[in-house]
Amino acid sequence: MQRSTPLRMAAAAVLAVGGLALTQPASAAQTAPDDRQAAFGQAAKTYEVPESILLGVSYLESRWDANAGRPSNSAGFGPMHLTDAAALATEPAADHHGQGEEDPRGDESRPFTVPKQTVPPAAIPASLKTLEKAAELTGASREELRADPAANIRGGAALLADYQKQLGAPLSADPAEWYGAVARYSGATEADAAKVFADEVYDTIRSGAERVTDDGQKVGLRALPDLGKIEKWLERLGLHRPRRDGVECPPTVSCEWVPAPYQALPDDDYGNHDLSDRPWNQKVDYIVIHDMEGYFAPSLKLVQDPTYVSWHYSLRSNDGHIAQHVKTKDVAWHAGNWYVNAKSIGLEHEGFLGEGGAWYTEAMYRASAKLVRYLALRHGVPLDRAHIIGHDNVPGTLPSTVRGMHEDPGPFWDWAHYFQLLGRPLHASGGPKAESVMILPDYAKNQPYYYGCDRKNPSADCAPHGSSSVWLRTEPREDAPLVKDIGKHPTGDSLYSVYDHSARANTGQRYAVAERQGDWTAIWYLGQKAWFHNPAAQPTAVPSRGLVVTPKPGLASVPVYGRAYPEPEAYPADVPVQAITPLQYTFAAGQRYTLGLAAQGEYYRAVTFDATQHKVIRGKLKYYQIQFGHRVMFVKADDVVVSLA
Repeated sequence: MQRSTPLRMAAAAVLAVGGLALTQPASAAQTAPDDRQAAFGQAAKTYEVPESILLGVSYLESRWDANAGRPSNSAGFGPMHLTDAAALATEPAADHHGQGEEDPRGDESRPFTVPKQTVPPAAIPASLKTLEKAAELTGASREELRADPAANIRGGAALLADYQKQLGAPLSADPAEWYGAVARYSGATEADAAKVFADEVYDTIRSGAERVTDDGQKVGLRALPDLGKIEKWLERLGLHRPRRDGVECPPTVSCEWVPAPYQALPDDDYGNHDLSDRPWNQKVDYIVIHDMEGYFAPSLKLVQDPTYVSWHYSLRSNDGHIAQHVKTKDVAWHAGNWYVNAKSIGLEHEGFLGEGGAWYTEAMYRASAKLVRYLALRHGVPLDRAHIIGHDNVPGTLPSTVRGMHEDPGPFWDWAHYFQLLGRPLHASGGPKAESVMILPDYAKNQPYYYGCDRKNPSADCAPHGSSSVWLRTEPREDAPLVKDIGKHPTGDSLYSVYDHSARANTGQRYAVAERQGDWTAIWYLGQKAWFHNPAAQPTAVPSRGLVVTPKPGLASVPVYGRAYPEPEAYPADVPVQAITPLQYTFAAGQRYTLGLAAQGEYYRAVTFDATQHKVIRGKLKYYQIQFGHRVMFVKADDVVVSLA
């Protein structure tokens, strides 16, 4: 619904800004326009900011969406992503690896208990409290700046004008003169990060953009293909240049080297990752998307602790800046499954799965997509949802570990948009009666019910917001119970919690069709039929032709596994055999599941600090990865028949 909250009536006033004076014009007293395009025009005129600059900055932050007044996963509000960190949790003082039951290393040969780490409270950086400054500059209340898109746009315009004046740059009609203020708006303290953000904004202005926002507003940015940029204003920001040290990043992103320590510890222990030689000893099959369940700076402190865990890259929300911690040839401890860890690269994104936040910035999506494209090309990883997975898609290793596996990045990560940025947009394949489907709801219109977004009131409903997930039910009706996950809830029902994926299918995932009835489609999911609403007028899935597996004739059921380990005969005498233990689910005759990739049984033995003692054990046993539930799982190739559906 379009909001039309009036702006606070404010008389012209002179506000002290960093020793400068910024006069608020009389036009500030106008009522906020209902039209988003008009709001950009009015704010640009009021604060003498080129409209193209205002639109370009907003696009890089929010794609002009209002997000119903809800904060981003890094505490940014509205089209201009005005930040107010006090609105979200500022102290879980550990990232998500320190929460819950999951062992991030995921290898019972060397179990790892995450220490109860905390990061001392630190002052909130200016980049996470720009809403406070915008309130000072405009006279609008913090509530208006959060909830009213027009007020929020005015706040962003006021900030840009303030940054321009502090630089000593003119309030010029020429967008080229605003390069430094745009870079400053990123909130970056690194010169490269500020420049990359500004360059993305200017590239957006040169190419133009047009879209309908999440609340139905049509907004356009006219292309200015000949737009230049005056880089001297960026130089005046005086930002520092971080360590690069051979980072593995594309040149079009801002990237620094913040190493995770490979360090010997007392009692024959070590941390916080394992040295390896990928892809020469093992192929990288996965890139795993995480969120930090925290903010960027505290998470970087944790990954530099030798007693903690690790991941390969961290990405900052406001500007998309990247820090690399572990070389991609080495194995980080991030996914909770040692087989997946040994064959994956882990990316942590600033933000919270829930905690009141519901969206990620365009700047971070773009930086992440550029990094993933680069890594996928370098390591030969296909750009599909069988290989580009969330932490919430990683299976438990044993029946006992299924329940504690993590759920990030959660239902608010926009997988469809992410794959557009990856250059591999998700789309239908096959005819209307295809025997498999890809989950693909319209993110903005798909607003399923969740609770649990407010940590202080965990039973409260989440505000409606776009989502990549659809609920799965036992029967084709809205009031039917959710399907059950006997691994996640051995004796109970699936929950509508934003943190519970037990009865959800996610964008880009492919499933075999079990039945259709009217506007409802049933898929095979965790050994049962699972129904979701899929009306022709607003489909939540599309036909998807591909390979499926079913038990071989004569087998009543086949086991499913959380990892693809070799047969016992493959292990040398000095390496303990790793058990091939089925999970608690049933894959019965007559059921079908989509095939994501084929894998040869492998185990990376790495339990000592001396990396020369590490070994890859590779067997003859062949597995298929299948989309068995929300998480991927494995079946032995000898147990199933592969067909096209």
